[in-house]
Amino acid sequence: MFIKAFEVFNDNSSLFLNGAKNTLIISLVATTLGLFLGFGLSMLRNIQIDEYDNVLVRLFKKLISLLTMFYIEFVRGTPMMVQAVFVYYGLYKILRWTPMVAGILVVSFNTAAYMAEIMRSGIQSVERGQSEAGLALGMKRSLVFRKIVLPQAIKNAFPSIGNEFVVNIKDTSVLNAIQVTELYYQTMANAGRTNDFTTAYFIALIIYFILTFTVTRLLMLIEKKLQVTRKTTITSQTMPGAL
Repeated sequence: MFIKAFEVFNDNSSLFLNGAKNTLIISLVATTLGLFLGFGLSMLRNIQIDEYDNVLVRLFKKLISLLTMFYIEFVRGTPMMVQAVFVYYGLYKILRWTPMVAGILVVSFNTAAYMAEIMRSGIQSVERGQSEAGLALGMKRSLVFRKIVLPQAIKNAFPSIGNEFVVNIKDTSVLNAIQVTELYYQTMANAGRTNDFTTAYFIALIIYFILTFTVTRLLMLIEKKLQVTRKTTITSQTMPGAL
């Protein structure tokens, strides 16, 4: 099996490597875009209604929160393959876009729904007392969030963010439904041409494993670095000579 798989891969390396490259591009770009979109969604879902807001403002904020919640639940509750087919073909006559562009956007908006919940939990994990201490020192609410809450929230949520990246590497396989030439699509093309499905999909398994294993280890290194940085910051703040 291994010898035959090596021979097939060697003869079709450009096919498999091009598919792996597209898989990485889609997952990386979509995860990055999804993170920013998800952060925005988490802010909109948890938009605060202040005491001095009038009735119209209160209703508007409530509506925004409900619409955001509906989007998150709808996207998470429907298969990404169905979303991809619906969005790509539904908007093709208007946008005339390529499958690659459509695939990146579909995965991005899908990821955003999950990132919204990840960021929300990350923000909630930061102790409320830190925000209150910042406000007591005269800092504006926006500054407290940007300087105190957000950095810690990202560090706390980083493992889940990284896991979403790994999930996207595997989930891009559903984009073959709209003819995106990612790894799974290229594997199907090779299997159909040679009529050797076992070897082609064995090669795909190995490549997917290499991609996810490598990315996972890189993310673990980054996570450890973030933890060391956080411990160093906390220690410097609590030492007597820190002031």
